[in-house]
Amino acid sequence: MPHSTMLTGTMPPTEVYFSERVIVLVSCVLSFLGSSLLVFTHALWPELRTRPRQLLLYLSLADLLSAVSYFYGVLQDFDSTSWDCVLQGALSTFSNTSSFFWTMAIAFYLYITIVRGAPTGTGLLCFFHGMSWGVPLVITVAAVALKKIGYDASNVSVGWCWVDLEAADQVLWMLLTGKLWELLAYVILPVLYILIKKHINRARAALSEYRPILARAPAFQPRTSIADKKLILIPLIFIFLRIWSTIRFILTLCSSPAVQNSVLVVLHGIGNTFQGGANCIMFVLCTRVIRTRLLSSLCCGRYGGLHQPSQSLEGGYQHAEPPKNTEAEQTKAEFAST
Repeated sequence: MPHSTMLTGTMPPTEVYFSERVIVLVSCVLSFLGSSLLVFTHALWPELRTRPRQLLLYLSLADLLSAVSYFYGVLQDFDSTSWDCVLQGALSTFSNTSSFFWTMAIAFYLYITIVRGAPTGTGLLCFFHGMSWGVPLVITVAAVALKKIGYDASNVSVGWCWVDLEAADQVLWMLLTGKLWELLAYVILPVLYILIKKHINRARAALSEYRPILARAPAFQPRTSIADKKLILIPLIFIFLRIWSTIRFILTLCSSPAVQNSVLVVLHGIGNTFQGGANCIMFVLCTRVIRTRLLSSLCCGRYGGLHQPSQSLEGGYQHAEPPKNTEAEQTKAEFAST
């Protein structure tokens, strides 16, 4: 029996009901709007184009393409392999995999600059571009050329196309076109963000020991508190959104009928499509400097007096201690305001 038949032949296709499709389509729209807002704020205010936000821009572009491709797939609710099924599957495979790489690139950048204190230049950014765009592109082109992308019966998707049911080595291609990088991210993101948080906590403890007055400064504590919360939330939100896809993948490997559970299907659909919306909530709506500028622009079209708060916020860490490593201190400050 072919491997692909063992994987899917014992289960009927998962029916994606109209209500489930509507929920996932709304999630796609919200992710599209969230990613667009992140791109818009980056283009609108050049003074806020820090390196972490530059990396966030590239992640938003990947999430933007992902939201569009998933929207089309859910709207069509494919029942067989067709040219637009292959095209949609290729776009979502590329953008989804790229999103994983950019998410991990941001974590690596923060770790390198904050914990290691190593200087970063255009070389590192070029490396991130090569990995985050190049590797997904090579994988996607190979999958399309070898005819691995197509209809998957919605047992590992929610209406859209991914790895073809009839593809040989189906599990291998599922891993290469997404699941392997998803599983790696589950491990890498928590480890890196825990190391960053521990480093910041140690630095803060040393700072409060020698300069206790700064530890009580009201301007310092809120900024570090916000950064701490984001360090915890970033991997947690990523895992919460993506875990449902992983659960259904495992259930499919086990040929379990639970893969067709309506709640799991909806959670999978939202988790795969809402990453752009989640990033917007965290890095736009929950970032005071950006939120204030947006509200001011929408309400009265003026935010001229807000440049100073932005500068003081980005300098939160720098005022606390003379910079021994300029880039590390700057990155801490940028992350606190990101």
